[in-house]
Amino acid sequence: MQTELSDSSFFNHKSVMTDEIMASLEHYPLIHNKFQGIDATLGGGGHSYHLLRKYSDLNIIGLDQDPFARKSASKKLDEFKNRIDIRASNFADFVPKEKVSFVIADLGVNSNQIDDPKRGFSFQKNGPLDMRMNPFLEVDAEKLIEALNEQELANLIYKYGDERLSRKIARKIKMDLKENGKYSGTKELAYSIAGCFPPKQRYKKIHPATRTFQALRIAVNKEIDVLEKFLQVVPEWLLPGGIISIISFHSLEDRLVKSSFKNDQRLKNLTKKPITPSEREIELNKRARSGKLRIAQLI
Repeated sequence: MQTELSDSSFFNHKSVMTDEIMASLEHYPLIHNKFQGIDATLGGGGHSYHLLRKYSDLNIIGLDQDPFARKSASKKLDEFKNRIDIRASNFADFVPKEKVSFVIADLGVNSNQIDDPKRGFSFQKNGPLDMRMNPFLEVDAEKLIEALNEQELANLIYKYGDERLSRKIARKIKMDLKENGKYSGTKELAYSIAGCFPPKQRYKKIHPATRTFQALRIAVNKEIDVLEKFLQVVPEWLLPGGIISIISFHSLEDRLVKSSFKNDQRLKNLTKKPITPSEREIELNKRARSGKLRIAQLI
């Protein structure tokens, strides 16, 4: 599907745990002449905006694979344009030319990707079965479910969605494709998935298709593979005493971050338990409620 960049003024993403990210840098010893960081998931530029505003001597490299996010961040950070270097890159593929003071990463799906039906991340509004964070990736969610056989699809839904009805859901999806051809969009797929659940479970607070949609999104964007690679290389980006702060939003990600910070001999784990959003922040931004921040320091 050809994707064109449009006006990014609609991009309205609230960065999560900004105060906690700012506080994480208090662990950094200011013993180096150059204060530079990497915002590995730039998004709308929220975290970088507050950091650049607080530290007048700070320079940031901002990474994002989403062109819509980069365009929006460029506008938001225009007053700091001499101190922000925005790059089109997935954080796992980036290689910095010099070591930096800190790296921050917010692994959550940004609000624009969820709210814009054309991106196909959500079933709240009908949209194409896309789910690509980088809209120029070859395989979207529609192509993925067509390419996988029933067993492969079931395994994917169980592994990345922890969905106990994964086999029933995979069987229904593949049967629908065989009988009716392609799904018309996200709502039709979600309706089909919901039909796999007993009636009492179809109308709970959490929609029955949520876990399956999560699994498809993770697979389309190879989020776990990318995170594993990132966790292996990110200590090499840091100056001695450098800080790495990562916000995750589901247990698969958090387990990987926790294990890496605990077992990587190059790092000192500064958060035995994750930092979570304040009640006030959750009141203002319900999407923050599942965020978990972990911090580590290069020994």
